[in-house]
Amino acid sequence: MPRLMLSDEFWSKLEKILLQEAIYNKRNLRMTVEGMLYRMRVGCPWRDLPEAFGSWNSIYKRFNAWSLSSKWLRIFKALSIDPDCE
Repeated sequence: MPRLMLSDEFWSKLEKILLQEAIYNKRNLRMTVEGMLYRMRVGCPWRDLPEAFGSWNSIYKRFNAWSLSSKWLRIFKALSIDPDCE
């Protein structure tokens, strides 16, 4: 399993924001978001995501849908209201 980027404390804050943005809390939501962040950090092709994150195609489709509906923009704006500068 790949090392996760989000601590449990930060994930709980992010999860609240995701739920406010009408993102359904599926059982694998955290790994999906971790997969998206991993891909952004590493810059690998979607197909090269480690299998531990789940199906690369599902993660790609969800990322695309959130981007097209501006959910990512609203999530980042919500995160910038109360930044953790550590």
